[in-house]
Amino acid sequence: MKNNNFRKSGLAMAMVAAMGASAGANAAVEVYNEDGTSFSVDGYFNAFFVNRDDKIADTRSSDVKMGFLPNTIGFNFSKEMGELTLGGRSSFWSTINDSLQSPTDTAIDVRQLYATVDGSFGQVLIGKDFGLYARNNIFLDEILMGFGSPGAPTGVSFGNIRTGYPYPNPSAQITYRTPDMGGLKVAAGILEPANTTGATSEQSAPRFEAEATYAADLSGVALTAWVNGRYQSSENVTTSESIDSTGVGYGVKAAVAGLSLTASGFTSKGDVPVLITDATLASEEDADGFLVQGSYTLGSNRLVLSYGETDSEQGDFESESTTIGVFHDVNSNFKLVAEYNMFEQTVKSSGADAVDADTVALGAIVTF
Repeated sequence: MKNNNFRKSGLAMAMVAAMGASAGANAAVEVYNEDGTSFSVDGYFNAFFVNRDDKIADTRSSDVKMGFLPNTIGFNFSKEMGELTLGGRSSFWSTINDSLQSPTDTAIDVRQLYATVDGSFGQVLIGKDFGLYARNNIFLDEILMGFGSPGAPTGVSFGNIRTGYPYPNPSAQITYRTPDMGGLKVAAGILEPANTTGATSEQSAPRFEAEATYAADLSGVALTAWVNGRYQSSENVTTSESIDSTGVGYGVKAAVAGLSLTASGFTSKGDVPVLITDATLASEEDADGFLVQGSYTLGSNRLVLSYGETDSEQGDFESESTTIGVFHDVNSNFKLVAEYNMFEQTVKSSGADAVDADTVALGAIVTF
């Protein structure tokens, strides 16, 4: 398939990480490819039977929900123009969890709507895409196509968001990516800043994010390592109080034969470690978290063990999540999932239990 934009999109990275390179390469349908112009469509559909034991409320619930990744359809464009390749991607992400709250008005959000310019210099992306901070932390999560920890009632589950990494918000951005430099790739961009200091505030500079990734094969061991970061500042012009939001994410993944081991983490300040939004913060408090995972693939089956924690002064919570999952490939475009998750969250300032839930999720995933 001759479509660089799809291979570089967030959804494509997720597919490759979770399904393997061969399945990811087949995850789009090429509609047109002539005279240097191509157009392709990709889709991701899933549903899970979810049974949850809520130990705090002393209730057990059964639901039909989607998993950590929403149901998605994406459109990819590419056109060769001399020494440049112009491209673009638009993807639409939809929940199925609001079927009783909004029976015929399913929420649709656009997480990717961008153009790219590729050349020997690398790539420039303009538009809306996932951020760079915590990007590989989430895209290389072994349970990305699973369910994970509980989330919003009518939205996706949270996977390992708030138990190991924050969410790399889709944001308006201008981002530059280098060519592959012997396994090293670097991306840096300016993104729309968040208002964290109230109504009378200013953000005199954009949000800055960057990520460096290194991939190599060391005597049969496939190694991927990364580090990413974020910085932004917001100032209240009335009180002159400012909030500097900083974060650093990192990780390493090693795979040999069917065994894969991943360890990642983050540390942040002035940033609630779930997602960055226009929300007033009282102070610059710390947060950190880590995620360790192992998986083993035997034939068409992949067994995953996952454990993550987050400790947040800013969000006033401590959380931990343990997941055991089995992924079975019926074929390259159809997958079955069985998962058991144990999630706990406490209020850090009081020690009170906020969430204590065990979840069984049985799902099916279809991609094209």
